Amino acid sequence: MKDKRMTVTRRQFLIRGATAAGAVALPYYVPASALGRGAAAAPSERIVTGGIGLGGRGSYDLGYMLTESDVQWVAVCDVAKGRREAAKKMVDSKYGNQDCAVYGDLRELLAERTDVEAVLIATGDRWHALASILAMRAGKDVFCEKPACLTMTQGQAVVETARRYGRVYQTGAQRLSEAPHVFAIEMARSGRLGPVHTVHADCRWRDGRLHDWLPAQPEPPKEELDWDLWLGPVPWRPYNAGYVKGNGWYHYYDLATDVAMWGAHTVAQGLAGLDLTNVSFIEFEYAGPDATMVTRLSNGVRLVLFRVAGSVWEPCKYWRGACGERFDGPEGWVAAADGYQVPDVSSPALMREYKQVLADYTARTQRPLNHVRDFLDCVRSRRPPVANPEVMARSMNICLAADICEQLKRNLKLDLGKLEFIGDPEANRLRSRVMRVPYTI
Repeated sequence: MKDKRMTVTRRQFLIRGATAAGAVALPYYVPASALGRGAAAAPSERIVTGGIGLGGRGSYDLGYMLTESDVQWVAVCDVAKGRREAAKKMVDSKYGNQDCAVYGDLRELLAERTDVEAVLIATGDRWHALASILAMRAGKDVFCEKPACLTMTQGQAVVETARRYGRVYQTGAQRLSEAPHVFAIEMARSGRLGPVHTVHADCRWRDGRLHDWLPAQPEPPKEELDWDLWLGPVPWRPYNAGYVKGNGWYHYYDLATDVAMWGAHTVAQGLAGLDLTNVSFIEFEYAGPDATMVTRLSNGVRLVLFRVAGSVWEPCKYWRGACGERFDGPEGWVAAADGYQVPDVSSPALMREYKQVLADYTARTQRPLNHVRDFLDCVRSRRPPVANPEVMARSMNICLAADICEQLKRNLKLDLGKLEFIGDPEANRLRSRVMRVPYTI
C-alpha cells in the first residue's frame, strides 16, 4: 500500500468526492489495465467495482459478484489486514493478475478511485449507513448489506443522499428477489388471498442488547487492525478480541440492532405484499422480553413480529426454517422461508398458478429473480432497485421502532409520515444516536 494513502486529509477527501460525483454524468474511459485486459475498452462494457468490508458475509458477496461477467473488480478495502489480503487474492485469482488495489481506509478508496462506479459495502452494522452515504457522495452506486442503519435518522439520511446525488442503492434484502418469497408476496399483493389481514415476519435472532464493555486488551498494530476505524461512528471502547472474532459485536447495543437483525429482511418481505399508500401510523404492543410483538397498521392489518427465546433454528408454526414471512387472508395463507423450493400454502389450489405468478412478476417489473443482477441492471438503467432506499427505510423504521418499544417496555405509536412517536418525547430521542467525531454524517 502506498504511504500517501494514509495522509489523505478531510479537505482532500471532500474535494475528490465532489469531483467524482460530478464526473459520473460525463462519458469517460478507463485504462485497459484497470479492466484487466490488454486492449482499450469503453467503461460501458464493465461495471468497475470496489468492495468495503470483506470478511464473513462480505467475502461471500464478493465471491458471488465475481461470477457476474459484466463486473470488473479493481479495489478492495478492509480495516483488517488479513481480510483485505484474502479479498485481493480472490479478485486476482479470478482475473489472473495482481492488479487489484488494496486499502485499509474506505475514505481513501473513495477519494482515490474515481474509476470505481459501484461499491459493495459489507462492514459491520455500525458502518453501513455512513459508508453508504460517503460512497454516494463520492459518486458511487451502492449495494449495502443489511441492516442498513442503526437508527431512523441514519436511514433517512441514506434516502436523502441517494436522492440528492442520483445514486442507485440496493440493500441486501435478497429474499425480495427469490422465487418462493416473490410468489408469496405476489399472492398477497395481487389479491389472490383476499384482503390480507395478518402478516407474520420472522424476527427471532436476538442481538444488540448488552450495554457493558469487554475488558481492555492490548490493541493489535494499526496495520493489522485499525481499531479506531473499526469502531467508526459508535462510542469509543477499549479493544477486545471478543468483539472482532466470530462477530462478537452482534450482542452489543452500541454496535448492532435487535429486531432489525433479521427483521431487515422479513419486515421488508411482509410490507412488499401490502398496499401501504394510505397507511399513516403503526402501533406497537409491548409483550415482554423475547415475546412475539403484535403491531397494527392504521389500515387494520396486523404485522406480527415473531420472536422466540433460544435457538434461531427452533421450529415455528408459521414456516419451516428461518427468515420467513406469511400472509393470511380470507382465501387462505401462503408462507416462505430459507431453504424452500416452493412456498407453503393453505390449499394446493393456491399453487396452480405458481409459474404464471412468477412470470407475471418478471414481466410487470422487468426484474430478474436475482438480487445482485437486479442491482447491476439498475446501475445501467438508473432506475430504483427492488430494495431501494425507500423500501429499506420503511422496513428499518418499523424494526427500529420495535427495538425502542422493547427498550422502553411500553406501547408506542409511530407516525410514519413524520417519523415521530406520538406523545412520547423519550421514544423520539431514541430515533438517533450520537456519532463519534470524525465519523459523522
